[in-house]
Amino acid sequence: METTGCGTAIVTPFKADGSIDEAALRALVNWQIESGIDFIVACGSTGEAATLEEDEWLMAVCMVAEAAAGRVPVWAGCTHNATRTLVRQAARLKQIRGVEAVLSANPYYNKPSQEGQFQHFLALARSVDPLPVTLYNIPGRTGVNLEPETVLRLAEAAGNIQAIKESSGKLPQIADLVHLLPRGFKVFSGDDNMALASIGVGAHGLVSVAANEIPVEMGRMIRAALADNWAEARELERRFARLIEANFWDSNPTPVKTVLNLMGRTSDHVRLPLVPPTAAVRAKLERLAGELGLLKHAPVPEGDLGLF
Repeated sequence: METTGCGTAIVTPFKADGSIDEAALRALVNWQIESGIDFIVACGSTGEAATLEEDEWLMAVCMVAEAAAGRVPVWAGCTHNATRTLVRQAARLKQIRGVEAVLSANPYYNKPSQEGQFQHFLALARSVDPLPVTLYNIPGRTGVNLEPETVLRLAEAAGNIQAIKESSGKLPQIADLVHLLPRGFKVFSGDDNMALASIGVGAHGLVSVAANEIPVEMGRMIRAALADNWAEARELERRFARLIEANFWDSNPTPVKTVLNLMGRTSDHVRLPLVPPTAAVRAKLERLAGELGLLKHAPVPEGDLGLF
């Protein structure tokens, strides 16, 4: 896998009736690419994949791949806690032109052992071969951690397991992955607030939530860090740290959809069991977005012109 840099875990816009807003999704993809983002992840956690019917999921992946039109790599999220179901669903991705990798999280709820996770991801890799697989370790949502030694076993057992999105929040674990895995294996931070620290110990990039709102700035931050331009990277992180934190004032992607709505980019509809933010949280998000110059027609705050 050659992909590095900043990828956007893109939201899935919904209409008022709950259906996928195809026009809004395609517009978001185009804006992301025009803003210089390095790759796009369709139907991840931020894309509310867990609430999509299987046909909707496949349709959303197709929309993103078609809109990207080969301009940037597209990863398709595909996660299930039943291995047989995952294998069946993932195999459908091989039919979609433009999908360059599959992103799959730990099996949730079952709490499998390391051996169970090994067998689960190995079955996935075999079902989509030769399509590359990016493992997604997110124990805060799934209840299990994928240990670096298990990742190494998987990389050795299946040549198409080529990357990991690491969201354990543990910098020593990220460092272990970088040290244990072959040089060609890519390690991506799955947390915006851990991105620079992760790159500092050898990670290759970020799968970002905040890039939905600020693709130019997040892309510049990650590319600066990868180029050892730490002064620029730290300045960008400092400027947008409050937004990165605010995106988790409520369950992801509720805040980021609210901000995108305030920016005039898409609706803020989410699917149950997610619900809209409270009026107080929305007001805080609007105030912050205004201070950062993100609101539709909002002026750029003083001091930002020199950097952007």
